[in-house]
Amino acid sequence: MKEFWKVIKRYVAPYKGYLGGSILMNILSALLNIFSFSMLAPILKILFESGSTEYKLIPWSEVSVFDFNSVLNNIYYYMTEWITQYGASRILFILCAFFCVVTLFKSACCFGAEAMMIPIRTGVVKTMRMQIYQKVISLPLGFFSQERKGDIMARISGDVQEVEFSITSTLDMLLKNPILIIFYFGWLLVMSWQMTLFVIVFAPLFLLIMSAIGRRLKADSAEAQQFWSDTMSQVEETLGGLRIIKAFRAEKKMSGRFEKTTENMRRKNTQVGVRQASAHPVSELLGTIMIAVVLWFGGRLILGDSAVLDAPAFIAYLAILYSVIQPIKDLSKAAYGIPKGLASMERIDVILNAENNVRESENPQRLDGFNDRISFEHVSFRYGDGSRDVVKDITIDIPKGRTIAIVGASGAGKSTLVDLIPRFYDPTAGRITIDGVDIKDARVHDLRALMGNVNQDPILFNDTLFNNIAFGVENATREEVIAAARIANAHDFIMEKEEGYDTSIGDRGVKLSGGQRQRISIARAILKNPPILILDEATASLDTESERIVQDALDHLMSSRTTIAIAHRLSTIKNADEILVMNEGEIVERGRHDELIEKNGYYKKLYDMQAL
Repeated sequence: MKEFWKVIKRYVAPYKGYLGGSILMNILSALLNIFSFSMLAPILKILFESGSTEYKLIPWSEVSVFDFNSVLNNIYYYMTEWITQYGASRILFILCAFFCVVTLFKSACCFGAEAMMIPIRTGVVKTMRMQIYQKVISLPLGFFSQERKGDIMARISGDVQEVEFSITSTLDMLLKNPILIIFYFGWLLVMSWQMTLFVIVFAPLFLLIMSAIGRRLKADSAEAQQFWSDTMSQVEETLGGLRIIKAFRAEKKMSGRFEKTTENMRRKNTQVGVRQASAHPVSELLGTIMIAVVLWFGGRLILGDSAVLDAPAFIAYLAILYSVIQPIKDLSKAAYGIPKGLASMERIDVILNAENNVRESENPQRLDGFNDRISFEHVSFRYGDGSRDVVKDITIDIPKGRTIAIVGASGAGKSTLVDLIPRFYDPTAGRITIDGVDIKDARVHDLRALMGNVNQDPILFNDTLFNNIAFGVENATREEVIAAARIANAHDFIMEKEEGYDTSIGDRGVKLSGGQRQRISIARAILKNPPILILDEATASLDTESERIVQDALDHLMSSRTTIAIAHRLSTIKNADEILVMNEGEIVERGRHDELIEKNGYYKKLYDMQAL
C-alpha cells in the first residue's frame, strides 16, 4: 500500500478540491443512508405492532445519543401519540414519503461523490501520459538503443490504461468505502454492541483471504504486461519489415512466433482473470456467511428473555449490516486492482526514472550564433561501460564556412562522431567547443538551433507537405515554405499533387518516392536556415536521377553554410574543403580529394572500389 499512496500523492495533489468534495459527499451519503435505514424500525412497528405496546416518554435530558434503546423508545412514544391523533395510515404515509425524500438526497450525494472523482481520474491519466511522452522525447538516443519501440509503446498505451482502471478507479473505492464502513459499523455498535463485536470477528479472516490473493495477482500482472510488450514489439517489427517477410516467404515463421507470444499472454491473462473473477463470489460467500451467523446470533438475543433489540429494530440492523457488505466487497476489488496497477506503474517508472545523461548546465552560456569554428579536442566515445571505443581520440577544427566530408567503411564511427555535435550523445572523453564554448556548458536548445539535419532515411510525419517543411519553424508563412521548396527542387512535384502543399503524405511519407522525401527533408532544413548543416549520407539510398536532383538541392543548401557531410558515394564530396577518412573510430587520413588520391592510401582504395 505504501507504493500505492506514493502514486496517489504524486498525481492527485492538483485535485485536492475535488478530493475534499468527494469525501464530504460520501460522509453525507453515509449519514443519510443510516438515517433512512433506521426509519425502517418505526415503519415496521406501525405495520406489525401498532397499538400492541404502551410506551412512556423518557426525558431527553436523561437520554444519551448512544443509548439506542432509549432513543427508539421515545420515537415509538411519539409515534403512538401521532397514530392516536392522526391514524396509523396517515403516519405510515408520512414516514414512507420522508423515507423516499431522504433516499433522494442520499442518491444525490452518491452521484456528487462519483462525479467529483471523474476529473481526478481523467486528469491523472492525462498527466501520466504527458509525463511519459515528455520523458520519451527528452531522453538521449542512447536510451532507445537499449529499449524496444514496441515495449515503450506498450507502456504508454497498455500500462497507462491498466493504471487508469486499476488505481485511479480504485481511488474512488478507497475514499468512499472506508467512510461507509466506519459510519455503518459505528451505528451498528450503537444499535447493538454485542452483535457488532460478534460480526467484527469475521473481518480479519475476510481481509486475510483478499490480501493473499492480491499479492499473487501483482506478480501475475507484471508478467502479463511483459507479454503484452513482447506482442507490441513483434507487431512493430512485422509492420516495419513486411517487405522482407514476404520476400523471404517467412509469413509462417513470423506467424508462429506471434502465436507463441500471444499464447503465453493468453495463459497469463487467464490466470489473472480467474483470480480477479474470484473476488465477487468469494466476497459474496463470506458476506452470506456473515449474515447467516448474525441471523442466528441475533435471533437468539431476540428470542431470549434479555432481548437487546426488538424485531423491527433487528430488521433495521440487518439492513444496515447488509449495506456494509457492499463497501467491503468493493475494498476486496481494490485489493485485486491495486496490485495489478502497481505492476504496471513499476513498468512506467522504468521510463519516468530513466537517467538522462545529456544534462543541462546549471549556469548555461548562451550561443546566439556561430561565428568562428567547431573544435574536437581529444574526443572519444563508447556506448556503454565495458564496450570498446567507437570514436577514438579525435582532434579536428572545422572553421566557419568550410565543408568537411567524413568517409569510411560501415561501422567506422562516422555517424557517431557527427551525433556528438548536437549532443545526441556526450563524449566519454575530451570535449567539443563551438566558438570556444564547451557544448556541455551551452543550452541544448541554443546548440541545436544552430544546426540542420538531412539524413539518409528522411524522417517525415503523417501530416501535410506544408507542415512537414515548416516543422520546427514557428509561424512559417506559405511564401517562405514555397521559397524553401523551390530551392530544394521540390516545388514542381508538390504542385502536381491534387491538394498541393496541403497534401497528406502518410506515415513516414509513404505516399512519396525516396527522392521526393529527401527533397522535402532538404526544404525543411533550408527553411530553418541553420548556420551549421549536418548531412548523413543524404543521397546514399537514391537512384542516379534522384541523386542528381537532390545533389543540386544540397549544393544550394551548402553554399553559404558550414557543412559536415557523411558521404557514402565519394563522387559527391570531391569539392569538399577537407575530407576526413575514418577507420575503426580513428581518423587515418585527411586532406582534399586530389591530395588523398595522390597519397595512394586508404581513401584511394575506397575510391577505386567505387570506380569499378
